[in-house]
Amino acid sequence: MTRKTIRVGDETIELPAVKKVWIKIVVIGFAGIWLLFSAFYTVGADEVGVIKRFGKYMRTTDPGLHSKIPFSVETVKKVKVQRVFKEEFGFRTKQAGINSQYSKQDFTGESLMLTGDLNSAVVDWIVQYRVKDPVKYLFHVRNVVETLRDASESVMREVVGDHSVDEVIVLSRQDIELLAQQATQNLLDEFETGIDIVTIKLQDVNPPKSVQPAFNEVNEARQEKERIINEALEAYNKVIPQAKGQAEQTIRQAEGYSVNRVNRAKGDAENFLAVWAEYNKAKDVTRRRLYLETLLEILPKLENIYMIDEQQKGFIPLLQLQGKEVIK
Repeated sequence: MTRKTIRVGDETIELPAVKKVWIKIVVIGFAGIWLLFSAFYTVGADEVGVIKRFGKYMRTTDPGLHSKIPFSVETVKKVKVQRVFKEEFGFRTKQAGINSQYSKQDFTGESLMLTGDLNSAVVDWIVQYRVKDPVKYLFHVRNVVETLRDASESVMREVVGDHSVDEVIVLSRQDIELLAQQATQNLLDEFETGIDIVTIKLQDVNPPKSVQPAFNEVNEARQEKERIINEALEAYNKVIPQAKGQAEQTIRQAEGYSVNRVNRAKGDAENFLAVWAEYNKAKDVTRRRLYLETLLEILPKLENIYMIDEQQKGFIPLLQLQGKEVIK
């Protein structure tokens, strides 16, 4: 055991003696702790561990406690495969929440697009994705996020260019989102990025500020047109069904009248045929019966009835016949 001294100014200070064995114990302890921490690692529930040996991929480990070769022979890269990531285009969110705060920086360079009818539109959208293949995600593409952004912007410009400005702003938003998602996924699979697109959602889609007033006037004119058309359709729906109902009612009345007349004619014809058949069987009796039935129908309608002998030849001197009805 040796003691060491140090000199501070004119004063000499003697340091306490330290045994070499303790130095060895401390060194071994630090080495053991380093060995422990470099040989074991844990993987979170939403992660997988990608093991590299001298930079070369070796294996993928699931969540939990695992071991590897220490002293940086094997290194682990943890990739969150369950988390959904988001990329924003045309805007940036500085702080998300109930009252989200957005960056005031101008991003029209990535959101200003030309539509299929040669109009301009400012298209803001988001891409949500997750990592489906951590090996491809880490080793096949140098900068996966930049590749994703470039691919999504290229696809969105192509899809918007195939639609009119009205379809982009209002009419076909869902179709554009679906087409952009499918085309972006195909492109990322071709690049072997290991990314799975969860969804692509259009946010604000507006015309450029310089043409906003003119665009609003066009929308107002279209709304006025739609209002007039709706009013005309409302009037049409009131008048035409009523006229059709009246026509249908008239047709049914005519059909009913026709059926009634036909049935009455058939009944009269059948009655006449029955009477005629009976008449042929006994003509004198039938004639007399018809004569009596006719009198029973006519006589109650007459005020005065005069009975005249059939053999009377000159009856004018006997009666004042003006305004009177005579039955012979």
